[in-house]
Amino acid sequence: MRMMKAAVFVKPGSIVLEEKPIPTVGPGDALIRITTTTICGTDIHILKGEYPVKPGLIVGHEPVGVIEDIGEGVTGYEVGQRVIVGAITPCGQCYHCLDGHQAQCGGKPIGGWRFGNSIDGCQAEYLLVPNAQANLSLIPDGLTDEQVLMCPDIMSTGFGGAESGRIKIGDTVVVFAQGPIGLCATAGARLKGATRIIVVDTVPARLQVAQRFGADTVIDYKSVDPVEEIMRITEGRGVDVAIEALGTQETFESCLRVLKPAGVLSSLGVYSGKLTLPLDAIAAGLGDHKIVTTLCPGGKERMRRLLNVVESGRVDLQPLVTHRFGLDQIEEAYDLFANQRDGVLKVAITP
Repeated sequence: MRMMKAAVFVKPGSIVLEEKPIPTVGPGDALIRITTTTICGTDIHILKGEYPVKPGLIVGHEPVGVIEDIGEGVTGYEVGQRVIVGAITPCGQCYHCLDGHQAQCGGKPIGGWRFGNSIDGCQAEYLLVPNAQANLSLIPDGLTDEQVLMCPDIMSTGFGGAESGRIKIGDTVVVFAQGPIGLCATAGARLKGATRIIVVDTVPARLQVAQRFGADTVIDYKSVDPVEEIMRITEGRGVDVAIEALGTQETFESCLRVLKPAGVLSSLGVYSGKLTLPLDAIAAGLGDHKIVTTLCPGGKERMRRLLNVVESGRVDLQPLVTHRFGLDQIEEAYDLFANQRDGVLKVAITP
């Protein structure tokens, strides 16, 4: 039996490198040899036991690689082609996919998220891709792994927050938190036509990247009260769209407090505790506010569109990759990323 190295969830607080069998391809599947992957904030929730997965599961859901083998029924692809696969892998056939909600494939909440959740993920030398026909997207010639590494999740999620917020040309938008997803939401807001983009964080390096990605105003929440400052900037009107990209009660509530009547709160954060709606901030439910959540859009058409954006040069997300590790160093990489040391934004993991 051929074996591979893989990062495996053992128990809360423990993700380790182990030997696992290389998956066998079945009908509709494809086997990908991973060339680059990364660690997501959701993986840290798994590591900490805040999001439960079964022990022994290979983690990771952001794959870039090369087709190693193709199962029966998968057409239009060849062994050796470079591909990405979205973190969300819809089947393309169920009611929810055909209803236009691919992320919720199968009908259970977040059902489309399989890698590193319900099936083995991509922090390994090889990855088995189910429903490959609906999920393999070819990487254009000339693009490097690191140029497309954000497409499977971070870019798709951040852009999804801007899209769900229904940003219009000329809108004023605020993005709370400038981690990788928040930075992509900032870039997405600019592409959608927002003409005043405000971002809130406290890490100077992140605020600098935010300006490169399109932020017009940066607010260090340790220096000023962000709610008061945003209301001052908008002359008391509030923002058209507020994007929450951290997943805390404080940032969610701040989004509500700076939102204009009939504005949209676009929530991208993963919440690990109880979330409450303050009576005054939501105008007792009478402010015509809209609150929308987004799970990373997936599927090959979504990936194709994101690859088009990267290839066009309109967005360059390579600055998000701040650290690089081999797969053999995966535990070191998790330690760095989980503790947010050394200015880390995203790490590139190469088997």
